[in-house]
Amino acid sequence: MTKSRTPALDALDRRLLALWQNDTRRSAESLGEAVGLSAAAVLRRLKRLRDERVIAAEVALLDPAALGAGQSCVVTVDVEREGLVELERFERRMLALPQVQQCWYVTGQSDFVLVVVTPDVAAYEAFTREHLLSDANVKSFTTHVVLKSVKRSLEIPIELPEVD
Repeated sequence: MTKSRTPALDALDRRLLALWQNDTRRSAESLGEAVGLSAAAVLRRLKRLRDERVIAAEVALLDPAALGAGQSCVVTVDVEREGLVELERFERRMLALPQVQQCWYVTGQSDFVLVVVTPDVAAYEAFTREHLLSDANVKSFTTHVVLKSVKRSLEIPIELPEVD
């Protein structure tokens, strides 16, 4: 059994990450003032955190409706066979589809949970025909049409040490 690799993060790393994940446009000077470091020290820490893959990516959170992808659906997918080859094939297909924002292999009643964005319900229906109904290993799927987005975030809760 292999242990997951968890980089050692000190209190300054955690404070820096808590600020950085909410606004990656903040200057090193501003971050340094907030956590008690110089701008150069902040930049060194951010580089190390990227190198260690603690910071996996730095992305912009876009408004799907403003870009013509206003229909979101949460889809649970059940597959017929859960062999390694079949699972990896499904995962590769989902990774390649721009409509699939998120894909999780899960436990429970379903095998996968997808978040799919399309311009409208008609485009979603076309997506299901092309990518789910045509897949011989997809036993069934259930669609939950999103009526309202209450919260959209990739923020990770970070335990911050108490400051004296």
